[in-house]
Amino acid sequence: MADVLKELEQQAKALTPEERARLAEVLLESLQDAPIAEIEAAWDREIEQRVAAYDRGELQTVSAEDVFAEARRLAK
Repeated sequence: MADVLKELEQQAKALTPEERARLAEVLLESLQDAPIAEIEAAWDREIEQRVAAYDRGELQTVSAEDVFAEARRLAK
């Protein structure tokens, strides 16, 4: 088994950075209950819902200036 892992590691290192990144995604997905694609789809739906709520005027907004001021206050 260790020999197989060493061979796979060598092959993976020979991949382009983009290919290694995709391989890492696939391997990480295989370890999780919900595949990354499902999680990303859920976030996409959440973003669409929040944008629609904002467009309808249903969300309370906070200015970036206020957010940064609060962050600075909390960081002290």
